[in-house]
Amino acid sequence: MILLRSALICDDEPILRKSLKKRLSELGFDEIIECGDGIKAVELALSKLPDIVILDVAMPQMDGISAAREIRKKLKIPIILLTACYDPDTVKRAGECGIGAFLAKPLRDQDLWPAIELACAHAEEIEELKEQVEDLKENLETRKLIEKAKGALMRNQGLSEPEAFRKMQKLAMDKRKSMRQIAEAILLTES
Repeated sequence: MILLRSALICDDEPILRKSLKKRLSELGFDEIIECGDGIKAVELALSKLPDIVILDVAMPQMDGISAAREIRKKLKIPIILLTACYDPDTVKRAGECGIGAFLAKPLRDQDLWPAIELACAHAEEIEELKEQVEDLKENLETRKLIEKAKGALMRNQGLSEPEAFRKMQKLAMDKRKSMRQIAEAILLTES
């Protein structure tokens, strides 16, 4: 688990914020930022860059899920939602914007740390999956370029598919370039 030092708490109930702030301090958080509405939560998250955000679902001006969506567009941090009721629509909307955990109101102290752990694990997993997707997209694009370049060699030089591929491999080794760079060069000379 990553070391968490700062948290943003956003709830329109000052008593709940005070209680949550006290509990987070006991858990070792150094900086705890507070606010009471969703718009201010987005503003503070983007300016203060907390390690974790805890948002109430029902707030004035902008609800917690909308605020979470705005925060997650820019920051890849764990977000926990506080709510008094779990209706299917709220859970669905929360899942779509990357919420890592829910905490039920009234808040019980023993639920906070597990929710933080889950939210952190969830945020980390999402980022790893996004990186894997990007890597897969890159690999697919490289394969497409190699196939096009191989086709160009087959057409222009009358090579078989294995011969064209071996030629590209040899060029890559001789020139100390990647197969993608060789494929791009072949396609560039063809156009």
